[in-house]
Amino acid sequence: MRTSAVVLLSLAAACVRTAPRGASSLKEAFAGDFRIGAALNPAQFTGRDTAGAAIVRSQFNTITPENVLKWESVHPRPGVYDFAAPDRYVAFGQANEMRIIGHTLVWHNQTPRWVFQDSDGRPASRDTLLARMRDHIHMVVGRYRDKIFGWDVVNEAVDEDGSLRRSPWSAIIGPDFIEKAYSYAREADPGAELYYNDYSLENAPKRNGAVALIRKLQSEGIHIAAVGLQGHYKLDWPSVAQLDTTIDAFAALGVKVNITELDVDVLPPVTRGPAAEVTAQGTSRAGSNPYFAGLPDSVQRKLAQRYADLFQEFMRHRDVIDRVTFWGVGDGDSWLNNWPVRGRTSYPLLFDRQHRPKPAFDAVMRVVRQPRKQ
Repeated sequence: MRTSAVVLLSLAAACVRTAPRGASSLKEAFAGDFRIGAALNPAQFTGRDTAGAAIVRSQFNTITPENVLKWESVHPRPGVYDFAAPDRYVAFGQANEMRIIGHTLVWHNQTPRWVFQDSDGRPASRDTLLARMRDHIHMVVGRYRDKIFGWDVVNEAVDEDGSLRRSPWSAIIGPDFIEKAYSYAREADPGAELYYNDYSLENAPKRNGAVALIRKLQSEGIHIAAVGLQGHYKLDWPSVAQLDTTIDAFAALGVKVNITELDVDVLPPVTRGPAAEVTAQGTSRAGSNPYFAGLPDSVQRKLAQRYADLFQEFMRHRDVIDRVTFWGVGDGDSWLNNWPVRGRTSYPLLFDRQHRPKPAFDAVMRVVRQPRKQ
């Protein structure tokens, strides 16, 4: 995609035209309320995607890596760590004075098979897997001690019914793998914030399970700074009432709430599964990619209204929300173009494929013009 000064100037002009209270960016518009962030891919934090990097610098004050700090990327083989890309990510954040987030340390996906196996390919022992977890966390978190502000320590450990998810971590170690992960992260960087991150917590059974998990960790003396609501939303889910109840439930535990992976899927559903289970696979059929030629104005308006409603809710809870992070910068970067069916044309973010602000961007900026309810 060609980048030009004209594109960047048009972006700046659009921001100024819609900006409330003299703000020219998202991060300025919500200053004093919560930080605004984006998940970055290597093209952005290395500068190859110059237009995307320019948006990140102008619009956001906190960043999260999409993949480069996941186990399969940073620790692909026993004893082998690859910090080339994570170092560039952290350097980008430091150079631009951004709050840097680490994602993610312990997850059942994007973790190599060898982690859970012995030399014969059989399940590793509890002690072996705990040792590998501790080594990984100490090595990765320790390298970025005092540089990365906070870590998604455990990702997606609760199932849809609220029970502990069955995974190699829980099967081999047992339910205390969660406690161990947080203990190792605290050892590696006593000053970092530690988070729990999950999707579909707006659904009551899963939310109740996560609330019980946080309470249990707190009873064991483990401090969770915030719970991350991934925010992989749809035009009609979750309801504002569901979101309100969910934020209140975690705030009642004395923790902050982060919206960590925000996007809004406007495409027709092709699975019946959870909102963001990365292993889910849909079936491509007639009508599953309806907007390949562009998003109709009617859907643009629905997306803009949806984002306005979401940010009005975020603002209502700005006393407990610390960060709102979009999962991507522009529509072309979004994982939803390839999930749960590859090749669909998705439009879930505030900036389009040409890095231009969409009507949804204007709608979000207008939210801070409204009188603030106390």
